[in-house]
Amino acid sequence: MDKYRVKPGAHVKLGKFDASDTSYFPDGKKSGLEKQEKLHKRLEELQELLYAEHRHKLLIVLQAMDSGGKDGTIRHVFEGVNPQGVKVASFKKPAPIELDHDYLWRIHQEVPPKGDITIFNRSHYEDVLVVRVHQIVPEKVWSKRFDHINNFEQMLADEGTIIIKFFLHIDEDEQKKRLVARLEEDEKHWKFTRSDIEERRYWNDYMRAYEDLFAKTSTPWAPWYIVPANHKWYRNLVVSTVIVEALERLDMRYPEPEKGLEKIKIK
Repeated sequence: MDKYRVKPGAHVKLGKFDASDTSYFPDGKKSGLEKQEKLHKRLEELQELLYAEHRHKLLIVLQAMDSGGKDGTIRHVFEGVNPQGVKVASFKKPAPIELDHDYLWRIHQEVPPKGDITIFNRSHYEDVLVVRVHQIVPEKVWSKRFDHINNFEQMLADEGTIIIKFFLHIDEDEQKKRLVARLEEDEKHWKFTRSDIEERRYWNDYMRAYEDLFAKTSTPWAPWYIVPANHKWYRNLVVSTVIVEALERLDMRYPEPEKGLEKIKIK
């Protein structure tokens, strides 16, 4: 998965990044879905182990353009995982009480406790993306936030949090197909908002903002992965593989049972 990991300081050109790439698993969708099923089972085992060991925490950050597949990724990658130790936090337009605090205040309240996995559906990175593209705050404000975020994530990592950040990359043509489907298919109408069309006008501005973001916030302790996401099955396969490999590297163990359990008899 190193081919999708952004090296610290690397300058990525998203226009040259193939959003339809399937080179990691060239055998095709059918075989890919079979591999995904094996990853599901392994992720279930690792999540239970993470919860039982109660030592590490896993934070997964999902960012994407509109219709990029954040909800679908969560649904398919974490299918069958015990919800007791998994939480999804979605960050929409800040509420008045959130605006009264610093921009990381609402984020810090949602980070995972020991033994848990938390998935951010959008995240603190909106505060260097939307605010930049729409000029909500001046550059002298948002440009300082890269260091804030790196320091924040470093602190979380120092306290035992594993951080993995995914950008689900679709191209403009794929986004158009998905937005058209939301308009034409009855069961997808609820997903469509006029703001999707408005935001699409800023595509190039968002690409530049993301490229800057990757160069400045992909760190050894909180790396970014740019995931080819035009093909949903492949997107899920890449995300699942990265997560499973990260959890396996923790070399987790179940806690030792209480002594004397062999003497207990249940009548």
